[in-house]
Amino acid sequence: MQNKPALSFWQIWNMSFGFLGIQFGWGLQMANMSAIYQMLGAEEAQLPILWLAAPVTGLVVQPIVGYMSDRTWNRMGRRRPYFLAGAICASIALIFMPNSPTLWVAAGLLWILDASVNVSMEPFRAFVADKLPVRQRPRGYAMQSLFIGAGAVMASALPWVLTNFFGVAGTAPEGQIPPAVHFAFYTGAGVFLIAVIWTVVSTPEYPPEDMEAFERMKAERRGVSGFFKELWWGILNMPPTMRQLALAQFFTWMALFCMWIYYSPAIARTVFDAQSGTPEYSALVAQAGQWTGVSFAVYNLVCFFFAFVLLRLARYYSPKAIHMVCLVIGGFSLMSVAVIPTQQLLLVAMVGVGIAWASILAMPYAILSNCLPPEKMGFYMGVFNFFIVLPQIVIAVGLGQVLSFIPGATSVHVMVGGGVAMLLASVFMLRVREVETPAELAPART
Repeated sequence: MQNKPALSFWQIWNMSFGFLGIQFGWGLQMANMSAIYQMLGAEEAQLPILWLAAPVTGLVVQPIVGYMSDRTWNRMGRRRPYFLAGAICASIALIFMPNSPTLWVAAGLLWILDASVNVSMEPFRAFVADKLPVRQRPRGYAMQSLFIGAGAVMASALPWVLTNFFGVAGTAPEGQIPPAVHFAFYTGAGVFLIAVIWTVVSTPEYPPEDMEAFERMKAERRGVSGFFKELWWGILNMPPTMRQLALAQFFTWMALFCMWIYYSPAIARTVFDAQSGTPEYSALVAQAGQWTGVSFAVYNLVCFFFAFVLLRLARYYSPKAIHMVCLVIGGFSLMSVAVIPTQQLLLVAMVGVGIAWASILAMPYAILSNCLPPEKMGFYMGVFNFFIVLPQIVIAVGLGQVLSFIPGATSVHVMVGGGVAMLLASVFMLRVREVETPAELAPART
């Protein structure tokens, strides 16, 4: 629909609610996987390559799902079939993950989990642009930030809450995963599925305005070869604003991936004084893992509340200006983790990270959606994901080697590097030219 009606607060709430479940799954992964890997015997230098599943599956799955969902229309709609299929598969993977008997099983399950989450997540970005008029899109993406923050808060803190308030064991013998982590992942499986079903049931989709034109588009470039031709054409013809955003996204997500992988090992060194080879090492790593969950819960809680602030700020300031300031705050906060000596002060740094995170989840997409042709919204949202996952692949493949070959380089130095990368992202936002009106159709193929 070219002239979409404005939606109410609760309609936007319902269409975004599925992100609560998606982020519950991501939150469990981000807060616990490094500790799980270490408990199953991984060394610090191995962690980046073990995290490779997240960016690689995003690189492959998201553009394919975007391409397919642009060409889908059935009784469930365009995007909702993918929401539901991904949620079912991800929930199954979440149930099996804490039962991993060995490191390679956990790594394999992470590939399945990440692929499934990406199937659900990618269409949600296009869903906002499908359903909302241009003036409401910043509000729609800010609402997604709200649910992302809420889901991640609950997921990140859940093992710590289960241990400290319900008496579930937070440690386990060497080579095993604690019961608190088991129960947290089982809970996440249920939350993921229920939240996505809520959106699927409560939010109908608009059918293609011109069904004949839609059928012609579906017939164009079918199959695998058609997808790759479309992908190549789409990359060559990216809107200028999307190209400008790409560099800022690259450094932003490089910073985030450094944090997700190395925050737990870094604070195990600096705050918990975990020394490899000592009898108490495994217990201290588990404690650092639990406090990582608390820390990530704090930054996601800040994201939740700051999403309300973004809803108001978006009425008065441009997404570009908001995003630049938030990235600066996040960059300095990440760098401070390297010098913070106590658990409590780490939570102060996470406040700044949470402010940046809320903006990262909303403002780039508010800028991007205005420059994309409507009939290719899902496809280009998937292509935009390249600039999220490519920096993660760079980190996953290269950072472990750097730590192995540079004398004295540790996870603490990685946190500083992540902060610097986020500050660079803010600088690159200066190049971005915002588009105030919906994009014209993409250039005609020749």
